[in-house]
Amino acid sequence: MNRNIVETALGAVVLITALAFLGFALHTADAARPSGYTVTAAFTKIDGIKEGADVRVSGIKAGTVTKMSLDDKYRAVLTLDLDNNIKLPVDSAALVTSSGLLGEKFISLEPGGDDKMLKNHDKITMTQSPPGLEQLLGQVIFSMSHSGDNKSGDASSGAAGATPASSPAMPTAPKAEGSSE
Repeated sequence: MNRNIVETALGAVVLITALAFLGFALHTADAARPSGYTVTAAFTKIDGIKEGADVRVSGIKAGTVTKMSLDDKYRAVLTLDLDNNIKLPVDSAALVTSSGLLGEKFISLEPGGDDKMLKNHDKITMTQSPPGLEQLLGQVIFSMSHSGDNKSGDASSGAAGATPASSPAMPTAPKAEGSSE
């Protein structure tokens, strides 16, 4: 009987110590939700972005991606939790980018020039999704093949380096996806 009481008391002490350590760790790591404001941004694709991904302004962490969902037009809607100290104009843009070829993906915010600032629960309407690897490789191959055409000066193909606008082999640059909501 005494043995059960000692074991129970020892278990309670271990549990209290573990909870105290967890509370201390959360407090010192600043893992609690930061006091800030949230904005949303809709993208056609968000390859590589996960909940918890950084939101950066000029390369400096300014917030975190806290939620991902789909809207009625099948666009990826990200909820971004931004630091209260970061004031962004309403015409700011959000881009999915990475920190190098194999680096982590994050959301980069490009401040606009408007005098009005984003407030809690506002939407960033100008967004840009990342180009696919295939599209980037296509652009490299396309530019390499046409730089050779320009050097050879082959007059039989018409204007050197010219390609019809309707050519399916010609990759297109990523475009801003401003929504008209």
